[in-house]
Amino acid sequence: MSVKFEKETVRDAPIPGGSKSDIAHKLGERLTGGKGQTGYLAAYLQQLQSNPLRTKMLTSGSLSALQEVLASWIAKDRSKNGHYFSSRVPKMAAYGAFVSAPLGHVLISILQRMFSGRTSLRAKILQILVSNLIIAPIQNSVYLAFMAVIAGARTLHQVSATVRTGFLPVMKVSWVTSPLALAFAQKFLPEQTWVPFFNIISFVIGTYINAHTKKKRIAALRKKASLNPT
Repeated sequence: MSVKFEKETVRDAPIPGGSKSDIAHKLGERLTGGKGQTGYLAAYLQQLQSNPLRTKMLTSGSLSALQEVLASWIAKDRSKNGHYFSSRVPKMAAYGAFVSAPLGHVLISILQRMFSGRTSLRAKILQILVSNLIIAPIQNSVYLAFMAVIAGARTLHQVSATVRTGFLPVMKVSWVTSPLALAFAQKFLPEQTWVPFFNIISFVIGTYINAHTKKKRIAALRKKASLNPT
């Protein structure tokens, strides 16, 4: 009896700090706010409503800087000092905050106003087409142009060459991911969260493209060095 009693006592004793499910529940409530709507997500959404452009600028700037650091780490692209934090990081942050966010804010606002109150399947499909055939080309062209400048392009010819070379590959990625992302936003997200949601999608895609480009550049430099040893 004593052994059985001890086992039951140990089994029923509370785990210090709470169980894993309790911790996950508390974390989820802290992020989303739970029923009280006081979590980080609720506070962020409140800022989006009260200060939409400023919040989007801070979000896009932070994600763009993080994208550059993460892509450099993935590609093992270190600066001259041996760090992944290069001069491109603050430039990417400036691009995200002062170019990408305001541009996305204006374009997405226009798109939402065009289809405000229209919830039919035909309207949703038309919204996806407008997004992919008008908005995405504008955003991608601006993105490629500024990436060229950040990478060192100084003439209009260099910038336009970068845009022409990279436009179709980037658009192909957009045409695959954008319809899915927009359909998800139409179904599940309030309109004020669309731009940050698309920022996250762009962050994932941009990190992949950036890391892939860095790997190709590093491979080309190594090949050139092996062909022309000093």
